[in-house]
Amino acid sequence: MQLIDIVHAVILGIVEGVTEFIPVSSTAHLLLAGRLLGFNNPGQAFEVLIQLGAILALVSVYFARLWHLLVTLPRSPETQRFALGVVIAFLPAALLGVAFHDLITGVFFHSLVLISVALIVGGIALLWLDRLPITPRHTDIARYPLRLCLGIGIFQTLSLIPGVSRSGATIAGALLLGADKRSAAEYSFFLAMPTMAGAFAFDLYKNIDRIDGNQAILIAIGFVVAFLSALVVVRAFLDFVSRHGFAPFGWWRIAVGTSGLVAVFFFGA
Repeated sequence: MQLIDIVHAVILGIVEGVTEFIPVSSTAHLLLAGRLLGFNNPGQAFEVLIQLGAILALVSVYFARLWHLLVTLPRSPETQRFALGVVIAFLPAALLGVAFHDLITGVFFHSLVLISVALIVGGIALLWLDRLPITPRHTDIARYPLRLCLGIGIFQTLSLIPGVSRSGATIAGALLLGADKRSAAEYSFFLAMPTMAGAFAFDLYKNIDRIDGNQAILIAIGFVVAFLSALVVVRAFLDFVSRHGFAPFGWWRIAVGTSGLVAVFFFGA
């Protein structure tokens, strides 16, 4: 393992932590940045496994609320309904992710054109949603109806295409189904925990034989850096969305996706 590999792991850890919970597609940014850096990543395991750092950052920020949900779960109908809603929203992407794992990581992850186009289309969608005159009917994630949770879960399946963005798909689905911007973003956080934890566990199972000592060290470095950088983003994201909406993320997606297409067509894969 060379020093440059460690530097690359740090850079990609920052990319993961900064982009995981905002609607710009962390996977797309990791894949594009990794290709730009020439980062060696057997089985595309690095991108998925360092997500655990971002998950733990999210858990640490919401620890008090998660603990409250845990201790009230046996006796509170509202907590039980919220937990059931998260499970219902989690299942569609989980089932399709397992069924099409090899296609996603073996084909989709290697198509820079697909990733770039998905970034651009998603950016246009965010700009459209940000201007759409929606009257919110749901502002409290604890009271989201189960049908709304299922609808958000179906939208989350779109994020199996790298470049779509898990948070972007769930937030867009929530907005279109009647949620306000802040609660849509917050629900995306809660849905991220089982979704990303499941993706981590399944990808670790699929790639455990490919991970040698050097790869494990690089994953650990990316994990720690992703944790620290995600802490900053999670704390600031909801207030930023409340003030500025999703348009800045839409323009950023379009810029990155366009840059990706330019790189592919002028410089090759």
